Amino acid sequence: MRAVGALAALFARGLAYACHTAVPHCRVRCLSSKADPQLKVCVVGSGPAGFYTAQHLLKYHESSVVDIYEKLPVPFGLVRFGVAPDHPEVKNVINAFTQTAHHNRCSFYGNVAVGKDISIEELKQAYHALILTYGAETNRTLNVPGENLLGVYSARTFVGWYNGLPENKNLNPELSSETAVVLGHGNVALDVARILLSPIDLLKKTDIASHALEAIAASNVKRVLIVGRRGPLQIAFTIKELREMINLPGTRPLLNPSDFVGLKQIVKDLPRPRRRLTELLIKTALEKSSGKEAERHAAATKEWGLQFLRSPLEIIPSNDGKRVAGIRLSVNKVEGLGESAKFVQTEDVEDLECGLVLSSIGYKSYPIDPCIPFDHQLGIIPNNFGRVLHAPGLYCSGWVKRGPTGVIVTTMHDGFETAETVLEDVRSGLLDVSASKGGSKVIETLLKQRGIRPVTFPEWEKIDNVEVANGEKAGKPREKLLDVQQMIEVANQ
Repeated sequence: MRAVGALAALFARGLAYACHTAVPHCRVRCLSSKADPQLKVCVVGSGPAGFYTAQHLLKYHESSVVDIYEKLPVPFGLVRFGVAPDHPEVKNVINAFTQTAHHNRCSFYGNVAVGKDISIEELKQAYHALILTYGAETNRTLNVPGENLLGVYSARTFVGWYNGLPENKNLNPELSSETAVVLGHGNVALDVARILLSPIDLLKKTDIASHALEAIAASNVKRVLIVGRRGPLQIAFTIKELREMINLPGTRPLLNPSDFVGLKQIVKDLPRPRRRLTELLIKTALEKSSGKEAERHAAATKEWGLQFLRSPLEIIPSNDGKRVAGIRLSVNKVEGLGESAKFVQTEDVEDLECGLVLSSIGYKSYPIDPCIPFDHQLGIIPNNFGRVLHAPGLYCSGWVKRGPTGVIVTTMHDGFETAETVLEDVRSGLLDVSASKGGSKVIETLLKQRGIRPVTFPEWEKIDNVEVANGEKAGKPREKLLDVQQMIEVANQ
């Protein structure tokens, strides 16, 4: 996820915004009066989608009460566990989320796993509206032979490992080989490639997990090949990410000039973002470096490359059959032009030697409770502007609503849209708020009976203070706690 441009900075600082620009179908009448009946809302998930949805509801319904439930003791979702550690500016949105959490009509309940500790039906009984914003917590699989060999990991798991996600802390990835292959041409693919190749002196200044810092410092990886099934005109990463790779100290790019033959004639007709991105690729591939850049490339000890029109067929095992020794790729061909182009596997194959394979082909959502309508093919909750189909009082926002795409600004607008849908339903009477609801008092009672102690936002701030203090000792912005039980113990102090 990436915050881009001045718009991201504007909202990261929590500045005022106009309703009609935040959500296209929003009107001035979205402002409520204090005479409105109290609207009790439960938000499941404390990532950007959850906080932006809560922010809009609190701003435009003066009688709304929003409770945010999170399965971990700590908030902020992928901003904490997904954003690359060397992108601290993206994490500035946490400041705005903290303001929302401090709102007198907003409460945070961490360490509560919805669907396990408390059911969706119980939440629906306690609140007027239930908004699911829990994101995409699993990864898409390759479905090729050898996928379970040692040295093959999903990028999601690898990102969680270096970002201190408790469930991934013991990943201990295989970093003894000189060559790694990353499958996928999105921003996450470039993130993991950049982290693998980054100078340790740069990573030391970030909030990367200490175990990952030690492992990468001892890593033998010197070459990362980033492989995609489509061509140069279809890459999904942004120009910012590409520039970072091109300018990464101690590395040089490996781009095959033949991949870019003829693109100069096509690029002038592309939309501006795609044109600028493609022009930078062409320049990097076709123009010989000079001056300081040439000196830097000559002195580089590591390298990275982009490979196009390749799809994984098989992970090749080592002689003992236990670990990855390489990957077999099909060579694809292009059928059609432009957006309608298809990329079809041919009979030609290509083998690459490597000891590490990271699959970055997308995240995937799942239903956290059997009663939630879910489209397993699309991996989303069926909805109309965030209104879950055939489920009155149930809404969704973020990746579980639209799929795992877009940047933080995309999620912001998506959250505002869902919140406005809730407010429209209140105004129209589609969402009945006439009856009083017990809200968090009811849920707290149920959790207490089940031995579940939620972590409040002030208690999270205790964890935050400890992490920042530990980071200062190590010369870092923070040193994250990696163990859930340790988090809870700090919160209870």
